[in-house]
Amino acid sequence: MEYMSIAVELIVGYFALLLLTKILGKTQITQISAFDFISALILGELVGNSLYDGKTTILPILSAIFIWGSLIFFTEFFTQKSRKFRHMMEGTPALIIKKGKIDFNELKRNHLDLNQLQHLLRAKEIFSVRECEYALLESDGTLSVIRKSIYEIIQRQDLDIPAKPASLPLSLIVDGEILYDNLKLVEQKEDWLLMEIKKQGFLSSKDVLYAEWEEGESLLVQGY
Repeated sequence: MEYMSIAVELIVGYFALLLLTKILGKTQITQISAFDFISALILGELVGNSLYDGKTTILPILSAIFIWGSLIFFTEFFTQKSRKFRHMMEGTPALIIKKGKIDFNELKRNHLDLNQLQHLLRAKEIFSVRECEYALLESDGTLSVIRKSIYEIIQRQDLDIPAKPASLPLSLIVDGEILYDNLKLVEQKEDWLLMEIKKQGFLSSKDVLYAEWEEGESLLVQGY
């Protein structure tokens, strides 16, 4: 009898959540904001916890889903009507890279470190910061980018340009710390790196927010 009760609760909960997701729209699945993420967790918990509570019947489960779903629905309604309320609940995009320069204050404000930024850029097939003109951190945590015009993707065969070997850009300094493993990969020593950053006006690696090496290019160095 217990297994039958669990099965019935699962089936009812499944269709109730499916119906609620259809009503609330696709933002529960894609372009998920912090609020949408929390609401999805709570909805799952409402059904999951009820399965292990023998005193809970189907009616309280449906009531809880209905009440929470109504709160989400009205919240979404007000976010569409009020711009201020929408910004408060869903957040606003942040300009992380502006005119090719990393905005360190925006990184801190959005609790994003350089490694996470590099990961997001690589997901957009940008392996070097020097290729990016603008990067916008969306409210759902994704990154929208605009490449520098010189790095816009074109087919070499269209312009009859000879191909050159591909190279992998490597970070040599991140947040003032020298990445010695990457320094070994470029077959250089710390003295060379310090000399290169001094050429660009930095006295120490501690003064450097980000330094990137790429074969055939000058060292990209940016301070705080």
